[in-house]
Formats: sequence, C-alpha cells, structure tokens
Amino acid sequence: MYLGLDLGTSGIKALLIDDDQAIVAEATAPLNVARLHSGWSEQDPGDWIVAAQTVLGTISAENDLGGVLAIGLSGQMHGATLLDRAGKVLRPCILWNDTRAHAEAAAFDADPDFRQISGNIVFPGFTAPKLAWIKTHEPDIFEGTAKVLLPKDYLRFWLTGEYVSEMSDAAGTSWLDTGRRDWSDTLLAATGLGREHMPGLVEGSDISGGLRGDIASTYGMRPGLAVAGGAGDNAASAVGVGVVKAGQAFVSLGTSGVLFAANDGYLPDPDTALHTFCHALPDRWHQMGVILAASDALAWYGRLVGHDPAQLTGELGDLTGPGRAVFLPYLGGERTPHNDAHVRAVMSGLEHATDRAAGTRAVLEGVAFAFADSFAAIAGTGARIDHLIAVGGGSRSQYWLSVIATVLGVPIHVPAAGDFGGAFGAARLAMMAAGQGGAEIAVPPPTDQIIEPVSGLGGAFQDAYQRYRATYAALKDLS
Repeated sequence: MYLGLDLGTSGIKALLIDDDQAIVAEATAPLNVARLHSGWSEQDPGDWIVAAQTVLGTISAENDLGGVLAIGLSGQMHGATLLDRAGKVLRPCILWNDTRAHAEAAAFDADPDFRQISGNIVFPGFTAPKLAWIKTHEPDIFEGTAKVLLPKDYLRFWLTGEYVSEMSDAAGTSWLDTGRRDWSDTLLAATGLGREHMPGLVEGSDISGGLRGDIASTYGMRPGLAVAGGAGDNAASAVGVGVVKAGQAFVSLGTSGVLFAANDGYLPDPDTALHTFCHALPDRWHQMGVILAASDALAWYGRLVGHDPAQLTGELGDLTGPGRAVFLPYLGGERTPHNDAHVRAVMSGLEHATDRAAGTRAVLEGVAFAFADSFAAIAGTGARIDHLIAVGGGSRSQYWLSVIATVLGVPIHVPAAGDFGGAFGAARLAMMAAGQGGAEIAVPPPTDQIIEPVSGLGGAFQDAYQRYRATYAALKDLS
C-alpha cells in the first residue's frame, strides 16, 4: 500500500491506495487561515502537524498500515516557513495568497536575472519576496533563519527529520534555476541568502528520506519506509490525472482556474505571466496559466441574482452562441496573461434583453475567454495541447465545458467519478519512489464522456473573444 498526504490551505487530506491504485481509505482535517491585516495570509506550521496526526490517526485506526511501502507528499506552494538552527519555527508561515511583499516582488522582477534564471515573473505570492519583506520588517527573524522550507517540506521534516524539497515546488520560490533544476546562487544572493539556507533537492519520484521511528510506531508503519519527494499541489494533481508528457493537459474549474500543460522540454515565456515550473518527474517541465476567479466568478454572480451556481447552469439547455454581454472575470485582479493586480471585473454590452440566463452565459464565456488567453500563451511557446482533462467543481457543468471546448477548439475529457487530485498524485509518487514504476503508472483516469467543440459556433465565439480582449484593453485603466 501507498500513502499520499496533501497539505492544502483549508485542510490536509490522507489517501491510502493499494498496488492496483484503488483507494483503500481517506481522511481529512481542516485548517484555518489567519488574516491579521489586509493582504496578509498566514498559518501556524504546528497546526499542519496536528492535522497530519489527525488524518494518520483516523486511517490507522481503521486500517493496518504495516503494509505501507512509501509515503508521498503534495502541498500548497510558495509558503515561507522559517526555522532556526534547532529546527524551531520562528514565525507563522506566510502563505501563497499573501500579497504584503508586492513592492519587494516588483523590485526583484525589475532585475533581469530573476526572469532569465527562474523562467518566471516574480509574483508577490512567491517565496523570495516574502524573505525580502522579512529582512526589512522583521530583521531579527531574518537573522535567526537557518532554513527556509515550503509547507509540505516542513511536513517532510516532521516525518523524516530531513531538510529536503523537490523540483516542482522549489520552482515557485523565485530561487530555482528552473532549466538546470538547481538552486541559483545569484538569485539567493539577491535575497541575502545562500545554499545553506535551502533544503536539499530531489526529484518528486525519488526518495527524500525515511520515516522516523517514533512516528512509524505511533501509526503502525515500518520505520525508515521511503518518503518520496512529492510535488507542489498542481504538479501532484497532474500526476493524479495522468498529465505527465507533452500534449497532455488539464483544465481546473475550481475557485480559481488553472490551465496546466505538461512539457518534455523547458519552454519559459515569463512576459506572458505563464508559470513555467519543473514537473514532479525527472526531465519534465510544465506550464500553467492561472486565472484568479473561475468558479468563484459564477458564485459571485449567483449571490448577485439570488441563485446557486447549479441552478444557474442547469437552466441553460444546449450551447448557444454568445450574446452581446461581455464579462471580464477579474474580481480580484488577474494573473495570466496580464499580471494585473489592480484591474477589476466588468460586464458590458447589457441591454433590455439581458436576463439572468444571459448573464450566466456571459460569466461562463468570460471565464472561458480567460482560459483562451492562457491557451494562446502556451501555444505561443511551441507547446501543444491535444485535449484537456476537466477537474474541479465547475467541471460538473456540461454547458461550461462545452463553451470552453468550443472557445479553445480542443476536446475535453470528463473523468469517471473518482478522486484523482493531489493526494492521489502524491500516492502515485510514493509508488514510484518504492520502485513500482515511473511515469507509465500515471495513467489518465477512465473517461466518462468527451465534450467536443461545437464546430458551427466556433466562429461566433472567436468574434466574442476578440470583443473580450478589446474590452480589457479599453477599460483596464479605469480600475
């Protein structure tokens, strides 16, 4: 058996699978986020350990874990967890969605070395600007910092006693030479840090350490069993849905939206605000277009009109061509391709005939057009996408998937029911670390249906997409 642990922002999940990758057991425990000031977002790493103890306790109470051969890890990216020389946490972890370091991020991004070496824009949520903020505002904490760990890697430290990270998560720090898959001395020095402050690096499918004896004894596992390198949350989810080689991609309709494409080579294009990170498997990379409001945009509209999202999408019927209304889904700014934290959402082209259903369609189309921006950015690097696998809560809407397939011009595969997320991907990486195979075991899930583009509507949606792009260009400065 193999155990996957996924440390998210709102909770931690444990998933136990057998040799056939069938799910044997799962458990979750919630986590809270502290928001002491506007733009701040923090968690106590001690809470991660308590939550991990909870899920491990739940699963071990109902299952014999003596047969577990390896553990894999997945986790929220970009968080700054600071430890002193004794391994003690110095302050709460500054999370991925904390924007206090926006000025520091802009300063780093103005240095050409960062984009050239890391392959990415330096976003405020990345790890390096957070350390620059700490250096200025909490200098005693900065001076006392011996190690900087990402969230899941602090969980690894608890499990193994080892300071280790892996390529996919490290690529989101702004300290990794993403093409060479190694820490950059130049970028670390720009932050006042050195390699001694960083954990060691392994590939996600490699062994990062062995399980500590006391933890093994507590939960009935074998001491020293392998703990895999694991992956950042999106790369782990990609392993979970079998997006591991060129041509494979997934579209995630969660609170935010992600268009994730696997690559066999390194294809950075930071000017488009694409994320170009190492994949969790050796010699592979991936690109991500990130939009900040996907299902969240539909939920906002539902609150506005007093209907829940399922009701709104359920009343639409078959796909129709776009109407006059155009919706820019930038409720909290936008990441790809604009990197614009100040722009806000707009619905234009309203008329007397614009009813609730027309508004719903405009919102769904606006999110699809935002994905089209990411799709174009990925295609512009020379990468290809043969089809998409749909994940996330919004993928339950066949109408929405039909819009996206038609706008992007690629089929969307809808998986059969099952759990193929970060915890499952982490468990697969555990299998690889235990010598049970490589990328070939990360197969896509069974397909329940395929949503094809509606060819007769492709031209109308492309015209509407151009209106969408023109609307952003005309109105962005008004925000």
